[in-house]
Amino acid sequence: MEYQKTIDKEIKVSGVGLHTGNKVNVRFKPADANTGINFVRTDLPQSPTVKADTGSILDESRMARRTSIGKDGFEIHTIEHLMAALSGLGIDNVLVEIDNNETPGLDGSGLAYVEALKKSGIKQLDAPKESFVVREPAWAQDKDSSLTILPYKTFRISYTLSYNHPVLSSQYLDLEISPDNFENEIASFRTFCLEDEVQGLKGLGLGKGANYKNTLVVAKSSILENKLRKEDEFVRHKILDLIGDLYLLGVPIKGHVVALKSGHSLNVKVVQKLAEQKRRYEAGGIASKYVHKGNEMDIATIMKVLPHRYPFLLVDRIIALEEGKRAVGIKNVSINENFFNGHFPVKPVMPGVLMIEAMAQVGGVLMLSQEKNLGKIAYFMAANNVKFRKPVVPGDQLILEVEVVKVRSRAGQVRTLAKVDDKIVAEADLMFTLAD
Repeated sequence: MEYQKTIDKEIKVSGVGLHTGNKVNVRFKPADANTGINFVRTDLPQSPTVKADTGSILDESRMARRTSIGKDGFEIHTIEHLMAALSGLGIDNVLVEIDNNETPGLDGSGLAYVEALKKSGIKQLDAPKESFVVREPAWAQDKDSSLTILPYKTFRISYTLSYNHPVLSSQYLDLEISPDNFENEIASFRTFCLEDEVQGLKGLGLGKGANYKNTLVVAKSSILENKLRKEDEFVRHKILDLIGDLYLLGVPIKGHVVALKSGHSLNVKVVQKLAEQKRRYEAGGIASKYVHKGNEMDIATIMKVLPHRYPFLLVDRIIALEEGKRAVGIKNVSINENFFNGHFPVKPVMPGVLMIEAMAQVGGVLMLSQEKNLGKIAYFMAANNVKFRKPVVPGDQLILEVEVVKVRSRAGQVRTLAKVDDKIVAEADLMFTLAD
């Protein structure tokens, strides 16, 4: 099992923004598990915070040639090299304090960020690392550029760069991304632009902090006032950008990324599609992120095991738990339940399907509170021998009994009963499948 990581101690990086030209200081600080990557604008009143995820991405049409995030009117620009360094080193949680609106461009690559973060030290946290395993293709296309992500066992990128230009020409690189590969093959390669683009970019107010040291300017027959670090530096930098943009999913990806001339716009479109897939998968399953020791659970502990929240969380307490064998939960049925507003409101009766769901949630607790199932998702697959024997009404207390019939490595069957005053009101045989 892989575990989440943060940095060991605070460290500072300073420089000038590539596009704004603003002087900026960035301070990296350790963060707790499951908090993610959060940026704090320390130069603004009340030091507002924004999480680096797909929900905070700013419209690329207003922020050309870079990836920017923002919230409530404040912005942070050109985060892709920094995000790539965090992704490449496997850092899941960190607080990034920044005192201006753009990250430092440094030498135009991610190398200085990697060196600083390694100098700080990388610390393992006592929480399992979550990854997004691509199960179905996601893609985007714009004219002759495209980006596709396919199911694959690791994080792999195949990138084709194609310019009608004598210096750039065509370049291709296929690489499985690991911390070692990232640092040695990707991190140190710099951003670039064509000499013909320079005046246009300046006209847009971009490139104010760019110079020949931090940006490769490609003329018709040479690189101006600089030398390539590797013959295919251009495609390697494109992969650096892509890694940083994809890390806005919030978790590492396991999938094969196939890119043809892809840039920030397509990168962002595809990572947003992955985020939608992730939301859909999580809505269909119960994710395990907590190992419980003990034979009872209060509501706060239940919420560590189950992702459900009111009004869909239908278990108030676990009063008995034998690991891998049996669990008993309680659901107190109140007139204030959301479903009574529309289900026989004149004479309220708890919907039978919600009784089944309540029993399934206790089954989910039973299966996912075990250490061997940590990090897995339990999908509710089937309900057999379902019977409803008595109505359940406001004021009743449902006792939800779940007993394991059989469990294999990736599937489980449980026998469930729902009782009120020791009388059976519903029963069912439920089946789950466990997935990574």
